[in-house]
Amino acid sequence: MDHMTTKGNALGHLAAVGSERSGLPMAGRAADPGELIPAVISVGDADSPVAVIEALGLAPFISGAEPHSCTARLDAVRDGATLLPPDVTALRTAREPRCEALLAGGDDWTIRVVRWTHGGATVTVTAATADLARSVLAAAIDGAAPERVIDNDTVSVGFWHRSARGGPFRAVRRVRAEPWESIRGNYPAAKRDELATLMAVTAGDGDGRLLLLHGPPGTGKTTLLRTLAREWRAWCQADCVLDPEILFNDPGYLMDVAIGTDDHNGGKPRWRLLLLEDCDELIHGEAKRSSGQALSRLLNLTDGMLGQGRQVLVAITTNEDLHRLHPAVIRPGRCLAQIEVGPFPPAEAAAWLGGPAGPQPVTLAELYALRAGRRAADAGSQPTATGQYL
Repeated sequence: MDHMTTKGNALGHLAAVGSERSGLPMAGRAADPGELIPAVISVGDADSPVAVIEALGLAPFISGAEPHSCTARLDAVRDGATLLPPDVTALRTAREPRCEALLAGGDDWTIRVVRWTHGGATVTVTAATADLARSVLAAAIDGAAPERVIDNDTVSVGFWHRSARGGPFRAVRRVRAEPWESIRGNYPAAKRDELATLMAVTAGDGDGRLLLLHGPPGTGKTTLLRTLAREWRAWCQADCVLDPEILFNDPGYLMDVAIGTDDHNGGKPRWRLLLLEDCDELIHGEAKRSSGQALSRLLNLTDGMLGQGRQVLVAITTNEDLHRLHPAVIRPGRCLAQIEVGPFPPAEAAAWLGGPAGPQPVTLAELYALRAGRRAADAGSQPTATGQYL
């Protein structure tokens, strides 16, 4: 079948029923200028069953039979949740490597569910009235969120990325994170008090919305961010942006992330900490010229118009030296903290290792490599039991 076109319906009765209920023109009847056109769905060999379900879900809305719609996007769904109202059975189902989709309907309403492999889902309801659409959606997602897990060894982190087809997505994962007291010995003594002060920050403490961790690779900046998410979890939700180079060049994506999604159940909305790793190109001295508006939008998010009214902190890691960063990033009052995370001096490295570590400063990743019996130069190419140290 190279191509197929049907009017009012495709592979089911939903669109046809919608056109008949609304009195919209069907094939063979002249259209009144005040009437909506009937739904037309074209299906070709390149189309997938999921795409057909998406089209069928829109047909009653297009026809005017169900002119009201509402959508919920869930970052995570508990096991066993159908995302359908009680006692409703799916009319169409389709599964692909990236997602699973289903379609169902009832009197004057249609529901389309897409569950993504990352654990989230999108649920859309169209209905004859706005109240009916809202009530069906509420019944479908009632109890669908997973139970909040209390695990002292992990912390909940949202991961944002932009899909070329589906737009911004946020997936929630549990990430292993050690308490500060367990890892403080992994940082040079000269920095421990400064880092301890940062870990003890509470909502509303201090000035500035930007947190800057800079230093050579392998010094433990990523581990600090995980621990910071753990230490702040009572008042702050951590979100990691996987594609910051896209984020600050796409105003729509930036607005979605800035508005955010609150994982907190009830109570006051929490602060949010956006984690941006290895953003050297975004904040170095030539960033304004090479990145266009990206740097300006970052600064606007921290203390400009975009950041007003939003409880958002931005944490950035970079391998750049402080003096090579753009002066607008490090000006007084902008940073909550700017901390250099450097290697251990030789004496401290020897004390950490329990033996000679060489005459030169040694990074944390190199110390773990030495303790595992590898050369320090191999630290960047071999995995360690401590995770990533960037």
